[in-house]
Amino acid sequence: MAAVRSAITGILLAALAPLNALAAGDKAGDFDFYVLALSWSPTYCQSRGGRASRLQCSANVDRAFVVHGLWPQYQRGYPENCATNEALRVPRSLIDTVLDIMPSPGLVGGQWRKHGTCTGLTQAEYLATVRRAFDTITIPEAFRSARHRQTVSARSAEQAFIAENPGLAANGIAVACRDGLLSEVRICLTRGLEFRRCENVDARGCRQSRLVMPADR
Repeated sequence: MAAVRSAITGILLAALAPLNALAAGDKAGDFDFYVLALSWSPTYCQSRGGRASRLQCSANVDRAFVVHGLWPQYQRGYPENCATNEALRVPRSLIDTVLDIMPSPGLVGGQWRKHGTCTGLTQAEYLATVRRAFDTITIPEAFRSARHRQTVSARSAEQAFIAENPGLAANGIAVACRDGLLSEVRICLTRGLEFRRCENVDARGCRQSRLVMPADR
């Protein structure tokens, strides 16, 4: 029996080893660069329907690109839900500082817990960095309003951002799409919030030649 228990223990430890190795890699402040994810708000509102944030998707509010999140990245993969001495709940006083660009308290809190905890920053520092990252980007004029439905290709959307942001290269940006809709534009930034290459992120980007950008409802 002892031999059987020893064998079972060995099998369990071997099975858990990859999980332990992954957890050991998810250390706050240990990452290579950021991805700033900009969400096309009408796509989110349309796809989520009644489950969408009422604040973000309320009628008569012209929301175009908003911040989905600022995500720490490894060269391959990314950390998430890191241990931190900071509280997991974000106080409303801090949430209010970014609601104009992240228009949902639930979004702000969720992004802090999953991604912000891995930056090594405090809650206030992380949200201030989100703001600075967003301010780094010039949104193309055609995408500053969501009053009208548009049809674009993934490539033309990327090129529009590249044209407005000197230093942003084709391998430093990726479009995300779902069900024929443009959902996000993801831009890679250094830890100092400068444009950088990110071939792995770019390789996973959408390549569709026809994407709808819904109008704000």
